[in-house]
Amino acid sequence: MMKKLFVPVLLCLMTGTVLAQEPKVTSLMSKELKDIPGKEVLMITVEYPPGGADPIHRHNAYGFIYVLEGTVIMQVEGGKSVTLTAGETFYEGPKDVHVIGRNASSTKPAKFLVFLLKEAGAPALIPVK
Repeated sequence: MMKKLFVPVLLCLMTGTVLAQEPKVTSLMSKELKDIPGKEVLMITVEYPPGGADPIHRHNAYGFIYVLEGTVIMQVEGGKSVTLTAGETFYEGPKDVHVIGRNASSTKPAKFLVFLLKEAGAPALIPVK
C-alpha cells in the first residue's frame, strides 16, 4: 500500500517543482495589421521566477524583447549567449531557434516585454526538440 501511494505523491511533488520554474506569460495585446495583410502583432510580458527558463523554441516571427526587470540570458542557435539587464534589448528572427532563455538569478525574478510580428492566427511559440 505504501509503495502505491508513494509514486503518485512523488510525481505530484516533481510536477510542482517543474511548474514552479516555468515562466508566466501574460498577453497584453493582439492587433491585426490591416496594412500588412495576414500579419499581426502580439505583445506579451514574460516573467521568469528565480531559476526559471524557457524550453528550446522558435516563434516563426520577428521578436523584439525589452528587459523590464532583473537579468536574463538569451541565445539563438548559432549566436552568442548574451546577458541582459533592465533597459536592454534582444532580437529573434523568424528562422531563429531560441536555445537559451532563462533567468540569470536563482534568487530574484526577471520580467521582459515581447513584441512578435507574426502570421495572423499562428501560434506564438513552437517547441523545438
